[in-house]
Amino acid sequence: MDFAIISIYFISILAVLLRGGVAEAGAAVTEGTLDALRFAPQLAAALCLWSAVAELLERGGAAAGLSRLMTGPLRRLFPRGARDGETLSALSENLGANMLGLGNAATPAGIRAARGLVRLGARAELNTLVVLNSASVQLLPTTAASLRASLGSASPFDITPAVWVSSALALLVGLIAVRALNGGGS
Repeated sequence: MDFAIISIYFISILAVLLRGGVAEAGAAVTEGTLDALRFAPQLAAALCLWSAVAELLERGGAAAGLSRLMTGPLRRLFPRGARDGETLSALSENLGANMLGLGNAATPAGIRAARGLVRLGARAELNTLVVLNSASVQLLPTTAASLRASLGSASPFDITPAVWVSSALALLVGLIAVRALNGGGS
């Protein structure tokens, strides 16, 4: 286990003991566990729904179309990775799924893309991939909207404009940082 995680556990236990709230901490753990058990099926249902939507988009050719649209920008961001068709395809699939808010569906393609970049020796481009995945611009924030809907939000997608702005700004700052830290290269 990581030192930071162990430290957090010990600091938390120490804080509970110093505050004298052992009973309250126990109640919070129990309540949190019950909330998680109630919430997990709702999240699983939303994940299944949006994974099915992603599969339909892929089978219907929409994913391939999005992939073609992204090829130009991907070639600029990943010049070495774009030379390999398999890596470019994985990059495009990963980023397309992230744009649709399907982070879990994007993970396998992201792993394939990362492996391809490592195989090609494009370590600086791997940094760019991490930034794109961490601060991806989501056209449809499906996971966040599903969470909001499961918690009773009347308009779960009303966060969409804020998600667009914040993720675009995070992406811009991340790409500038990667560019600066990689010495101007991608």
